[in-house]
Amino acid sequence: MTGEQAMTAADQLQLPAVAPEVLAAAVESLTSRLRKKLDSAIEQYAALPVTPAPEGPGAAVRCGEDALVTLVPGPAGTVTAEWQAQCSCLLAPRCLHRAAVLGCCPIADPPATGVASAPEPEAPGGADEVAEVAPAAGADAGADDAGSAAAEPSAVEPTPARAKAAADLWAAAAAILAAGVPAAGAVPQAELLRAAHTARLADLHRAEAAALRVVRSLRSARARHSSHRTADLAAALRELLLTTALLRSGPADQALLGTARRAYKPGGALRVHGVCREPVLTATGYGGVVTHLVTEDGRWVSVADVKPGGPARARAAGTAPVSVGAAALDHAQLSRGGLLISGATVSADGRLGSGRGVRATAAAGLDWGSGPLGALFCRPLAEAAAERLADGPLADPEQTERLRRPVGCELVVLGAAADSVLTRELDPATGAAHGPLIRLVAANRHPDLAHTANLARLAGHPGLRVRVLGRIDPDRAATLRPLAVAPVPGAEATLRLPPEWRGRADLGYDLLQGGHFPSAEECERVGPVVAVGPDPLSDSPLWRVRRQVDLAVAGGRRAVAESERSGGARTDGAALRRTGFHTAAELTTALATEADRRQRDVFGRLGDPDSDRYAERWLATAVHLTAAERELVRATWHTHGTTTD
Repeated sequence: MTGEQAMTAADQLQLPAVAPEVLAAAVESLTSRLRKKLDSAIEQYAALPVTPAPEGPGAAVRCGEDALVTLVPGPAGTVTAEWQAQCSCLLAPRCLHRAAVLGCCPIADPPATGVASAPEPEAPGGADEVAEVAPAAGADAGADDAGSAAAEPSAVEPTPARAKAAADLWAAAAAILAAGVPAAGAVPQAELLRAAHTARLADLHRAEAAALRVVRSLRSARARHSSHRTADLAAALRELLLTTALLRSGPADQALLGTARRAYKPGGALRVHGVCREPVLTATGYGGVVTHLVTEDGRWVSVADVKPGGPARARAAGTAPVSVGAAALDHAQLSRGGLLISGATVSADGRLGSGRGVRATAAAGLDWGSGPLGALFCRPLAEAAAERLADGPLADPEQTERLRRPVGCELVVLGAAADSVLTRELDPATGAAHGPLIRLVAANRHPDLAHTANLARLAGHPGLRVRVLGRIDPDRAATLRPLAVAPVPGAEATLRLPPEWRGRADLGYDLLQGGHFPSAEECERVGPVVAVGPDPLSDSPLWRVRRQVDLAVAGGRRAVAESERSGGARTDGAALRRTGFHTAAELTTALATEADRRQRDVFGRLGDPDSDRYAERWLATAVHLTAAERELVRATWHTHGTTTD
């Protein structure tokens, strides 16, 4: 596909995002008869073409001969008021057409606040809390620790409004957990969205963000998106239930309340250096690019261009103009260049704003061995991994900037195993490979992006020395998700990139070719390849706990009860006890027992099961599993294997 074709595909009309409360109100306005038809109508209308509105700006969907649904978003590109969604049928606005089309729209994030507007709407699920810019790997850890100590959370007494909002969120989430993906259609999702809106009005921003993640992940699961993972939905439900449980239990830390969506704070004058570009492609209909930069004092910042769209938009955005000041740069040039910015505004997650007072001038870039970029590769990988994995299961996923912060390292390629490239870290003093076996997996597996093809090329050159910039994967043993690679200075068996790439390759955009690699003879002289050892995480009996936790989410309470009746839960419990995982065995047994428990009234008639007790059992199991898996992952970064000379 040419660049012109990609832009044409990227510019195809998309449905605008809809505010959660607007969608919830549309579903609530339906009669019970129409609610039963809503899920099938959403599935049907999702396949219909989106056309320009017949009068004025907006989008329209023809749902029948006499039914044209028109959406007229506001200035931010989002449907935020009920009158912005209209239908031409006689039953409007309480009609199935209008509610179903709104159900096809992406869920909008809460409105932004702060001193400047976001450059573009962010992909759902991004971090958006108010905080300082995240320090890079080379920043002073002591200053960071001092800042953390100064910002010690304080207890907050629950108000009646917050207690009610937390209770409503818990009830909606517990109902979805009990139903499972097949039964958690548009109506239960709307109830959760309504509760999320109430939570926002009560300033429960962390709980609201978790609820929106649950709905988006549910939609992805029900649409059978290839990128959906049941573990992601389980994590979102765990966060929502945990947050609301703590909020309901009495005085809570300020961190449990969270803060409003991305706010921009004055950043003064900045000089930033491009590090790499990262394509963004989500299962919820957003595509674009994030260009990562580092300031002179080693802090991470970024520039984003993320909008509704698919793979074509993510690819085209890699060479789209940068929206910071009036800098005449595109994202490809910025990732290898720099900016001088005056009047900068910076969000919590280091996103640079593009307000009226921002002025930016293009500046020369640095290679990865110079200045603050060189500091990224001076820290032992195990030390950087330990810092990023320090947060436990109680941490707010919206504030895990430390985990998302990239790390730099120098590795030697050993070969391929399943979906991974096997590597070991290079000792900077001796050049020998040492430490644990490190797996590289694609940051995004979509076939229209270059990640997977580039990793396959790297895996085909055992002995290759390469610098890697990537993220720690918190859910896999000693695993990095690389964003960019570069040659190792002074090494013979390393990458040979073209001059126009300025010494680095963005793995999501730049396609590595055969001429970029050393010859097989040069790589062979590096030394022997060590055998792959066991994976402490995948070989752990905890897979039995993970299976039950995910089964509860995917199949609902009924599926867990069936496991109890068939004896599968008892088998898992006995196996966990034999291997020393006694707490996990007790929790999984209690969950299965509760799933199969039914209450009876005074006449012995079966009644509705207690969804609260079932949600509590599932939450305890899920939190224990998360903590145990994190400990195993943390240990894999410190496991020393055979040294390769």
